Amino acid sequence: MVSRVYVIGMGMGNPATLTQEARDALDSSELVIGSARLIEALSDLPARKLALVSPSRIAEGLRLANESVASVVMSGDVGFYSGATGLYPLLKNMDVRAIPGISSLSYLCARLQMAWQDAYVVSAHGREHNAVGAVQTHVKTFLLTGGATSVQDICAQLASRGLGGVQVHVGERLSYEDERIVSGTAEELAGCAFASLSAMLVINECPLVPQVRAPELSDGAFARGKVPMTKQEVRQLVICKLKIRPDDTVWDVGAGTGSVSVEAARAACEGQVLAIERDPEALALIERNKERFGLSNLRIVPGSAPGALVGLPAPDRVFVGGSQGSLEAILQAALAANPDALLCMTAVTLETLASVLGCVKNLGLCEVDIFQLSVSQAHEAGSYHLMRAENPVYLVSAKGPGSVPAADGGGAQ
Repeated sequence: MVSRVYVIGMGMGNPATLTQEARDALDSSELVIGSARLIEALSDLPARKLALVSPSRIAEGLRLANESVASVVMSGDVGFYSGATGLYPLLKNMDVRAIPGISSLSYLCARLQMAWQDAYVVSAHGREHNAVGAVQTHVKTFLLTGGATSVQDICAQLASRGLGGVQVHVGERLSYEDERIVSGTAEELAGCAFASLSAMLVINECPLVPQVRAPELSDGAFARGKVPMTKQEVRQLVICKLKIRPDDTVWDVGAGTGSVSVEAARAACEGQVLAIERDPEALALIERNKERFGLSNLRIVPGSAPGALVGLPAPDRVFVGGSQGSLEAILQAALAANPDALLCMTAVTLETLASVLGCVKNLGLCEVDIFQLSVSQAHEAGSYHLMRAENPVYLVSAKGPGSVPAADGGGAQ
């Protein structure tokens, strides 16, 4: 049985793209296993060769072999849609060393002189996929084709969905002498013929940005206590009015139990939420709710605003659920950190609403939206159900004055 196995990424299959480490491993191997195409490319090696593809067959071949050092060659990179993933668990009793190769993604983008770190990757090679959906929602999408799905099929689907104008780059036989890279719109390439195994890079300059889904947590899902909590119906509207994006930084000032903080953190999954609260009981509840929902992007900030806001990361979105009479100072602190911030405030009393509207005027906020929310919930009364009204809540949203384009006053050019 083989004692040491090198699992080697061969890139697109051309030996010229092998790393030096991979070459040295192959030269030291007494047995080389891989697909017939890859084995054929290594015909000059003196090692015994076995044309095997499935992980189980490869593992069996290694167990039955008399050689002590072997190499298993895989196309592309061993960590990029590679058969190596299924092979590793079958080689637990062997000394396995993985050697990366050049993926078709990095190779094609290098040929196009284009960065690939921001590409969204889809494999349409013998598996279920939603290529059109990926292109529709991403600026840059990389696709591997093969099996029942061809480049021309995907281009035709894009054209039928109104995406015929997106730019498509197709790579065939990458790294070989007969390499071909074709560029055009999806509509133009839908009528062309391409090799089954191809690589595609699709550029959509105007992707459809997924909207944040409506909050779905019920009030009963939270740890509560006697601390005031923004109720579910109000919470849903607050999150929707804030229009939280995945990478936003959100301030929740006067966070209470943290119900809005939790929903905001679920929406800003790639960003961060800062829950500012001064009450010790409320701080403990926020911590419990943070742990309950596993929110590593929720940071708890003890203290009273606006003092506790000093030094915090600049917010994209700000919710003020409790201000203790310091609303204008809180909003000033938020706008000093980011004049473009989107703000949302709630009020239960007419006096608080008047204070909010005064701040709107004094601070020159724009795109102001004011509405009242009245909610009634059913409760049982014997064999009947009666509606019980909750206190009306006023909700005011606005943008900072920095979001208003400056008038042309004939300043310096």
